Amino acid sequence: MKIDFNELTQRLQTLKANPYKIYPVTTPHTGKIVEFKVKEGMKVTGPTGKWLEKPGTPLFILEREKNLKVIRSIYNGIVENIRIELLNKFVEAQETILEIKHTLTQEEIISEILLSTLFVIKAPETARYILNPEIAKKIEKEGLGKVIVKEGTELLIMTFMKRETPIYLTEKGTFVLYRIYFKPFEIVQSNAPLIGLCPVEDLPYLERLIQKIKDEWPT
Repeated sequence: MKIDFNELTQRLQTLKANPYKIYPVTTPHTGKIVEFKVKEGMKVTGPTGKWLEKPGTPLFILEREKNLKVIRSIYNGIVENIRIELLNKFVEAQETILEIKHTLTQEEIISEILLSTLFVIKAPETARYILNPEIAKKIEKEGLGKVIVKEGTELLIMTFMKRETPIYLTEKGTFVLYRIYFKPFEIVQSNAPLIGLCPVEDLPYLERLIQKIKDEWPT
């Protein structure tokens, strides 16, 4: 495995030209849209506060069996494509009601680049995961971007229904453990990213690219 830095540079140029992500806002369950709390082009925010204890901007109200549920934004951005025609209409679960155009932050740009660049190990099934204790100790001592792993290394342990299953690195080569995308013992959905690995020989190039993003992109 080797990183294609020409492709990566093109990806970064694309993000520079269009540094946004569109997030659809859907209904969590069936019900009737009884009120919109936002208008087209309105700025909204996601949860705020140290512990995200302050809820996001109210977007619309969904009624189900005479119970009203306020659907709030979980993103910062601009409201687009409100489906006004659905007001006072019954909708199914997972129906898209509006979209939020979110400007990507520096850290989000880096995450986008890394997800499309690193060798990412994903969750084989919905379960809880932890790092192999020896790997966790090395990360604590040396830090991310320093720990070397090779083919056959036990990286993770999947825990599900009192069953523990080790997850090994099956890719040939020598890698640096560069990113962790999960929190220990929290439920991770199937196919969600768990960890990202960078080939040792590509690490200097990747770090220069990340520094370039930090230098050129606003925080």
